[in-house]
Amino acid sequence: MRALTGIQPTNTLHIGNLFGALLPAVAMQNTYDLTMMIVDLHAITVPQDPKTLRQNILFLAAAYLAAGIDPEKTVLFQQSQIPAHAELAWLLQTVGRMGELERMTQFKDKALSKGESVSVGLFTYPVLMAADILLYDIDEVPVGEDQKQHVELTRDLAERFNRDFGETFVVPKPVIRSEGARILGLDNPEKKMSKSAASAKNYISMTDDADTIAKKIRSAVTDSLPGITVDDARPGLKNLLTIHALCTGRSMSDIATEFETQGNQVFKDATAAALIGFLAPMQQKMTEYLAHEDVLIAILAEGAAKASTRAMAKIALAKHHMGLVL
Repeated sequence: MRALTGIQPTNTLHIGNLFGALLPAVAMQNTYDLTMMIVDLHAITVPQDPKTLRQNILFLAAAYLAAGIDPEKTVLFQQSQIPAHAELAWLLQTVGRMGELERMTQFKDKALSKGESVSVGLFTYPVLMAADILLYDIDEVPVGEDQKQHVELTRDLAERFNRDFGETFVVPKPVIRSEGARILGLDNPEKKMSKSAASAKNYISMTDDADTIAKKIRSAVTDSLPGITVDDARPGLKNLLTIHALCTGRSMSDIATEFETQGNQVFKDATAAALIGFLAPMQQKMTEYLAHEDVLIAILAEGAAKASTRAMAKIALAKHHMGLVL
């Protein structure tokens, strides 16, 4: 079984990315033929400083490796190094529909404040995401609930292309991680933790130091109800219980029982300590990788060479079926 995942390069990679994408991928690489991308073409749908973007690509490569991704088991590469991604995205745009893209809720959310200045790329990037997936005959795509709609679009485009031009693409299915896939914002537990949030108190970066983590957890929005309980009606508290459980491997109910009568502050301090201890080894490894950029660049180049073989074969087949190859 083949699976694929990718994250946009940013130096504010947060624990929602870690628990929702990186660590599940580490587990998957032992049982799946896993492809992992640094999706830099997606990143440039909004303005980027070139020097910062380069550093962020290397930062994300270091984060992947520090989290446990093994380049011997997983094909790890930089998206833009394989031209077939952009080429297949264009082919798929010709079979996509305006109405399909207009219904994408993420575009509506991100474009709401931009008006007419929003880039065309931000509108069409779900088609590029479809190309990312379809190039590699992917069976399963692990995503958060908010990305499921994009995988459904990918399925629609694959089925339409296969119907109109002949069997070309594997039709993938989204796989939603049941626990920890959606870490909520610390300052707004009604929405997913986001690196683009207005306040840094919304998220915990993978590079935040111990004092910063402790302060952010202490200031996290909970509620005034007594006791520590696992309750969907208490989203802020449940979010912290989720983080604590993911860091310790314990169940949320066990943690709630331990801190049931100790109050929010004691529970928050214990959650911060668990998270600090969990992140420390990865932070150390990331520092070591970033001190050797040449090693990171070589790992990404080797991964791109492996991925390119599959990608070029698939783009050639798609072009042949469309009548573009004489």
